[in-house]
Amino acid sequence: MVSLAGSQIPSPGQSPCAAARSQRRGAGYSMRTIRSALLQPDSCPGSPHVAAAYDAAGADSDMENLTDSVIDFHLSELAATAGPAHPAAVAKSSSANAAATEMLELSRDFSDYSSFNSDISGELERLAAAAAAVVTPRSDAPQVGAVDLNELESMDLSVEAAPLERVEPFVLACVRALGPDAAPDARRTAAARIRLLAKHRSDIRELIGVSGAIPALVPLLRSTDPVAQESAVTALLNLSLEERNRSAITAAGAIKPLVYALRTGTASAKQNAACALLSLSGIEENRATIGACGAIPPLVALLSAGSTRGKKDALTTLYRLCSARRNKERAVSAGAVVPLIHLVGERGSGTSEKAMVVLASLAGIVEGRDAVVEAGGIPALVETIEDGPAREREFAVVALLQLCSECPRNRALLVREGAIPPLVALSQSGSARAKHKAETLLGYLREQRQGGGGCRVEPVAASSLAR
Repeated sequence: MVSLAGSQIPSPGQSPCAAARSQRRGAGYSMRTIRSALLQPDSCPGSPHVAAAYDAAGADSDMENLTDSVIDFHLSELAATAGPAHPAAVAKSSSANAAATEMLELSRDFSDYSSFNSDISGELERLAAAAAAVVTPRSDAPQVGAVDLNELESMDLSVEAAPLERVEPFVLACVRALGPDAAPDARRTAAARIRLLAKHRSDIRELIGVSGAIPALVPLLRSTDPVAQESAVTALLNLSLEERNRSAITAAGAIKPLVYALRTGTASAKQNAACALLSLSGIEENRATIGACGAIPPLVALLSAGSTRGKKDALTTLYRLCSARRNKERAVSAGAVVPLIHLVGERGSGTSEKAMVVLASLAGIVEGRDAVVEAGGIPALVETIEDGPAREREFAVVALLQLCSECPRNRALLVREGAIPPLVALSQSGSARAKHKAETLLGYLREQRQGGGGCRVEPVAASSLAR
């Protein structure tokens, strides 16, 4: 089996690059013996040359290292251009959303919170939640000074042991300790306690959301204390699991500081910030805002430098954000394609399927298709159809369809890559969806025999040329 660098576990003392160089395809597969730059000694993830390439891509992106004033300018532009959509644009968007929905339905692992249950600290355990109801602080709540926040560490927060009337004094005490006049140690401790309280129950998350804790947590996202920053990030992530809190978190101005934490925080803070942004992107209007605040480049950085969990979180968040075309462009400019193709070869880690879904999304724009082809994406996807598990073969054929449906040149590359035999096999033995996709792609390849040299020009470009 031929695989990308990092797709198999190297033997002790052997680097991923060396392991990749030891695997070679025999004669008959001309494109894969070249392998673009992916299997070159200087192109393994983490190597200085690749790091320099990522840095260069990030430097070219207008979203990298933005100052607050520049981000605010982008946000004001975004607000100015928002308005009623043209009916044709709405129809086109609906079609794109239908395609995206189909991609998302392929994998149950690609749910909104696919990686949340692997949170390092266990903040996101889904315990039995009380019935969702609007919670408001009680006017007869005990005085906040009468509680000791340290008691929370050993308190049983189950519904039976800790009804809301018992929890509420602790919530109000935390909010008071988060105030701007409180000592830094007190604010750090209060953020950690809110993080703990928001971990368990829906009704407690609602109570915290209406208690004033959310706007009090937001300033800590820029804290120079890494412990305080991480606690604030994770507390907001936990709170965002309650749908009612997402609008409050957005209204409190948390998106830009969360992106700051995504860039500057600890490994755990970065991962939880990615998840928090994923949760907030459940509000469709937030997706463009999150991209404009510069979230794409640090998410791309997680793809190459993060832990397995960090990569999964980044992949899921990127997929959601890239439902907006401008964010697709940002992802391509930030150099997302190369690490995505490397992740396609990481079998068994849970990242391969997600990487192919994101690649298919980026291939929905011309720049994305070109970048995937230039980075060796076609050979990687063909290998997955040949040698991968059934579910990964299905994802691979969908990504290839996106690459080839409007581009005869890419179809020719696919034929040269030896894709027809594995596609025929998939059309005969795969799932119903995989069979249909493989047959559709084989139909495109049959059309290729009748000629056609380049990629189809997009309608806007064609009309401009006609003038």
